[in-house]
Amino acid sequence: MAYQFKFPDVGEGIHEGKIVKWHVKEGDEIKADDTIAEVETDKAVVEIPSPVSGKVLKLDHKEGETINVGEILAEIDAPEGDAAPKEEAPADDDAEPEKRESTGVVGALEQTAKGVMKAPSLEMSGAVFGDAPAEEPKKAGAKDITKETIEKEKAKTAPKEEPKKEAETKSAEAKPAASGGVNVPKAGLKAVKKYDMFGYIDRLPYDSVRKAVGEHMVKSMFTIPHVTHTDLADVTDLVALRAKEKKNAEKQDIKLTFLPFFIKATIQALMKHPTLNAELNEEEGQIILKKYYNIGIAVDTEHGLMVPVIKGADKKSILDIAKEIVELADKAHNKKLNPMDMKGGTFTITNIGSAQSGWFATPVINYPQSAILGTGWIQDMVVPVDGKPQVRKMLPLSLTFDHRVLDGAEAALFTKTVKETLEDPGLMLIEEK
Repeated sequence: MAYQFKFPDVGEGIHEGKIVKWHVKEGDEIKADDTIAEVETDKAVVEIPSPVSGKVLKLDHKEGETINVGEILAEIDAPEGDAAPKEEAPADDDAEPEKRESTGVVGALEQTAKGVMKAPSLEMSGAVFGDAPAEEPKKAGAKDITKETIEKEKAKTAPKEEPKKEAETKSAEAKPAASGGVNVPKAGLKAVKKYDMFGYIDRLPYDSVRKAVGEHMVKSMFTIPHVTHTDLADVTDLVALRAKEKKNAEKQDIKLTFLPFFIKATIQALMKHPTLNAELNEEEGQIILKKYYNIGIAVDTEHGLMVPVIKGADKKSILDIAKEIVELADKAHNKKLNPMDMKGGTFTITNIGSAQSGWFATPVINYPQSAILGTGWIQDMVVPVDGKPQVRKMLPLSLTFDHRVLDGAEAALFTKTVKETLEDPGLMLIEEK
């Protein structure tokens, strides 16, 4: 039978909401309590669960549309016996309107025949402030009030036809939130508030990519004792060389950045200092030195950080590396990297300076590798050259290494080799010929 599921009262005096996202489509089979839609109110984003199991026949609104409480949200072909709540009987115009009890923070207020509220003076002496000892009666005018009289007055004002628990439940449902308070939405509805106690907030999904990166970072930080060594390289000649080679690269439709030069200089340093092209196998008690050079490059995407790997980078030219960097970065941004694109790395470079911001950093090692190099923003600095101040192009270098695998001296020598190679970039071109 077709069940018309109406947008329910989500509490807090909300009368309407905007459908942010449907979690089902027409024709889907759903179970009771499955989320049908997310509806945004001015206070929260609420996940609306289905009250019945069955097949979705119709979705009566589109994403982005506003729906009022009581309007049909969806129609579901529910099995027999899984029926909708009973329809309310039509109102009798001649019948007396139902009298509703008013409630407040001190309990129910008694109504007079004219509807004027009377303060619950007797209740406050016992229910709110605690029962007075029977042996110490209090006076209200000329009449003594004892615990016994308080209980009698309570019995007079308590509802006759409802059990005590049911009356308390109804009173709690009718009670408005205290000033500045927030009512909890009805059972079955999951609300995500758009504010905290200080003001409004936005929420971003902690999606699968970012979660995977986070777990990897946590494992690295809790497994490896990180130490970071920093230095500055004078890359004035490299900047000039890159500007010259960039024109040749453009003729071959290749975008030449500084990163291919950083990779080449790093490989030369890794050949001289192999413990940085290694990983520690604690179970076997071995430091495994890699004799191949697969360089990971950190790519910041809208989906999160990804690290594709340039395999056999030592055997590729600067222009070949430049071309592969663009291809891998495009695949990363379009979520087209396959698992093998990100496996097999022996060392990682994160080019922090590509954002033209930042100097030094403390990069997190790409576990289980033993080191990672961070390259900062190339900027003009006044430095002494042959005893005279000159403006030079300076590149900050940040090497984070695993102190279990190597010591600070080895890390410093590695960074020095990278620096010397970048400062004399002709060495990289000679090696290619």
